[in-house]
Amino acid sequence: MSVDPSAIPNFGGQPDKQGQPQQARKPTGPIMPNPDLVKQLLERMKLKYVEDKEGDVVAPWKHFRVYFMFRGEERQRVLTVRTFYDRPHTIEDKPRLLQNIDEWNHSTLWPKVYTHTGDDGTVRLIGDFQLLLGAGVGFDHFVASVVSWVRAAGEFDKWLVERFGLDKDEPDAADGPDAAGPAEPEAHEEPGGDD
Repeated sequence: MSVDPSAIPNFGGQPDKQGQPQQARKPTGPIMPNPDLVKQLLERMKLKYVEDKEGDVVAPWKHFRVYFMFRGEERQRVLTVRTFYDRPHTIEDKPRLLQNIDEWNHSTLWPKVYTHTGDDGTVRLIGDFQLLLGAGVGFDHFVASVVSWVRAAGEFDKWLVERFGLDKDEPDAADGPDAAGPAEPEAHEEPGGDD
């Protein structure tokens, strides 16, 4: 998955009187990201998204969904970017999954991936990133982080496919958002941590 740097949002660059775009004026101080800013960034990246019932922004791919979730109040506000990898694994696969995701977690910055075992014994993988928003963050830092996180979510999926020999006959899941995209994203659980 690649993101063209020219696709990075131009926030604040309004057309002049002749309809020509003006040079964008980036914010000079900290910004307070919100779901609308995330939607604008995803649109600039040409990624499809939906909003779920909880108000979270969701970018769906064929085998995973990336959620942008704002939680907390004022100076404790956090943006969690959580990726739910949809491929089911068996409980028998879990030791091998744990060994591989330990390797991933030791050798990469993000996403930090862990397992979640459902009541039916199905094991799924979840990736997490967090950004403490506090009194605000730098505009360039926020944009670069979101672009990197989205790219890394796809890179993990691609890495997992190669590691486990999954979906050899299907197109690469990390190439871009699901063409159709779900009309309504599946409900997501917020597990408390590693299983």
